[in-house]
This record gives sequence, structure tokens and C-alpha cells, in this order.
Amino acid sequence: MAGGPIVVIGDVLLDVDIDGDADRIAPDAPVPVVVESGRHQRPGGAGLAALLAAADGADVTLVTAIGDDPAGDVLRKLLAGRVRLAALPLRGRTASKTRVRAKGQTLVRVDDGDGHAGPGRIPLDALHAAAVVLVSDYGRGVADLARPLLHGLDIPVVWDPHPNGGAPPYGCALVTPNAAEARLLCDDAATPGEAAVRLARTCHADAVAVTLGDHGATVARGTGEHVRVPAPEVAAGRDSCGAGDRFAVAAALALRDGATPEQAVAVAVREAGRFVAAGGAAAIRLKAAADHPRTPHEAAEAVRASGGRLIATGGCFDLLHAGHVSLLRRARALGDALIVCVNSDRSVRRLKGPGRPVVREADRVAVLNALGCVDGVVVFDEDDPSALIDRLRPHVWVKGGDYSAAGLPESEVVRRIGGEVVILPTLPGHSTTGLITAARATA
Repeated sequence: MAGGPIVVIGDVLLDVDIDGDADRIAPDAPVPVVVESGRHQRPGGAGLAALLAAADGADVTLVTAIGDDPAGDVLRKLLAGRVRLAALPLRGRTASKTRVRAKGQTLVRVDDGDGHAGPGRIPLDALHAAAVVLVSDYGRGVADLARPLLHGLDIPVVWDPHPNGGAPPYGCALVTPNAAEARLLCDDAATPGEAAVRLARTCHADAVAVTLGDHGATVARGTGEHVRVPAPEVAAGRDSCGAGDRFAVAAALALRDGATPEQAVAVAVREAGRFVAAGGAAAIRLKAAADHPRTPHEAAEAVRASGGRLIATGGCFDLLHAGHVSLLRRARALGDALIVCVNSDRSVRRLKGPGRPVVREADRVAVLNALGCVDGVVVFDEDDPSALIDRLRPHVWVKGGDYSAAGLPESEVVRRIGGEVVILPTLPGHSTTGLITAARATA
């Protein structure tokens, strides 16, 4: 199911970076004094993996446990509009990890939160609709809930283990430990290649990839052969936080799209290298969806002023359905704000005929504005949104379906303003016309 949904299962953390300068030593202790210049929050653990998959354009469901506490509230806001959240109960406080950094160098990390997944059920409907499953185990219990449900799934399962978690279940398409985790799982394995082979055999996995940081990865099957995949050259001293999650996500999506394990690992090594070269997880800057101005032009100006990426899409959005919501979620994940351009009632009648729209303009706008993934809605009266695109000047214009960029009337204006056209596949079996036809048949 190329391009299909991904389900990410695992423990989510709140990552906080406190950035500043450290130009002097404290008078009362031999430690640097950090003068804070910025504080940034983002989902960590399985939350980061889900966020990265969404940024790749995937339709993402995140199954995790989040507490009803301040850290959990922040995580919910940061994930809203970017991924579909299936929250399980958490016993204790949501875990958070705070790094204090000066000039890009981490000086200390403070961990907080004792939360562990409580009793809960993994949503089977999400698993059955998935094209691939990624288990991002951070040793806090969510992966243990999923383990008995994964055996026999007719889709690739990628398991990213953790020293505090359990062993991968039998039959995974790919297991992705780092070198230290591989040694723990294999006891006395002498080399990463030998560890990969042994794990592939003991776990009956299609393949195992032992990640080696800036040395790439070693991938093996149970036959005894292993292949080294070198990493692209990355400047020394780069922050590698999140590289393992980036690797696992890239591999999972490649397997979803039909790659062999060896091909998927090659893609994952390349993408992890790019991620680190771009600054790693520390370079991710998020705002809660509700924090963005709801006036479209204000949202556009705010994103551009902050150096962010403005996304826009358009359509009639008559009888909003799951296919629309999936498209909007994936579009929002491509940048920092999403503006939806909606055909007016008169424009819809010209395009669709006198019986449309079913839902009037004001109500369509109200429903779209209520979605957490939408940062603003603007109505246009023309047959296509070219003039509006020229005013909004988005970095990316998104369309859903089987279009080609060359066949869109608005492609020329997008090109002229220096933007990019991205075509996202739609969910099969979901259309407004189909809903209207079905409703009339039962009337």
C-alpha cells in the first residue's frame, strides 16, 4: 500500500532545549553561567518519530500514553493538527527531558517524569488501516501493550528498541538497534555485523540494521551475510539528537513503499545524515496550532517573519469528510502554518452545477476553522485560486488527487512566486460526490 498510513506506537516525551551563551564561570561554583536566549519545546521519543513521518507527508496515527499534567498538555497542543493522536492512560507524570545548551553544545540534561503506560487498548482499527507500523520503544510500557497485536500483520513492522524495553517480537520486517542496544540484546556478539545476523535469527526478523552513528549502519538477514552502509560525510560536532528516530521513520516509509530491507536502510542512512547536517532535533521549531493567528494574511505574515514555511491548499470542501481531513493534516505537516483557500458558493456553482454546494460558504469556513491543523481560511470567488495565491505567496501549494503540477492552472503563479507544488495522494473511497450520491440513494 504505497503512500498509505503509518501507525507509530511508543512512548512520547516532552523535549525542551534551553539555548544561550556561556561566557563566564559562576562565582560560587566552577560551572558555566548560561544566559538564556531561547526556550524551545517539541515532542520527543515516539512523538518525534510521528512528527518526522508527518513532515515526510505521511498520514500518521500516534498511539502513546500521555498524562493529564502540564507536560502532557504541551505535547497535545504540539501534536494537534500534525498527527492523529490515540492517547492511552499514563500512570505517573509525563516524561520530559530538558537540555541546557550554549553555542550548540549541550552542557547538562535534566530528566523528569516517572510516567509508565497504564492498562489500555491499542486501537485495532488504526492497525488494520495501516500500511506500515513503527514501534518506537522508549522503555515506558506502550510497546509492551502493542507486542501481542503485531504478530501476523500483513504489513511491515519496524521495531526500534530501547535498553529499558523488551526484546523485539518475532517476525518484524526490520529491527533497528544502535550498537549499544545490539550488544545488550546479543550479550557477547563481537561486531555489529555479527550482532545483526544473530538478532535476525533469534527474532526471526526479515532484517536487522545496527546503526553506527556517523559510520552509517550494518544490515543483515538471518542467512549470515551482512552489508555495511556508509553514512554521508557530516561535519564533526553536529547535534545528533533524534537521528535514530529519523533513521527508523525513513526506513519504515521506504518499506511501506516497496523497498527491500537493504534499500530501506540505505535510504534511512542518507536521511539520518541529512537530518543531523540540518541541526538534528534541535533545529525543529514548533508552535501549538492554536497559537497561530486565525486571520489568513496575519498567519502568512507571521510565518514569513519568523523564517517559517507557509503551506496553502484549496478546494470546495463541500461535505467535509475523512479524505479532506487526511489531506489537510498531511499538508500542515509540510510546514509551519496552513492556509486553506475555499471556493465561494458562486464559484462552486459554476464548477459543480446548480445543485452545489450542499453546505453553504459560511458553514464550510466555520468547519475548516475548527480543525486544529488549519491556521486560517480565506474565500475566493474566481474559478481557480491563482490571484489569491499571488497575494498569499505560500512556499508550498498542495493539491490532493491524481493531478500533475503541469496540469494545474495555478502552477504558473506558484512557480512565479518561487513556490513549490506538492501533490498528495487522496484516501481511496472518500469523495463528496460519492457521499451525495449515497445520500440521495437512501432518501
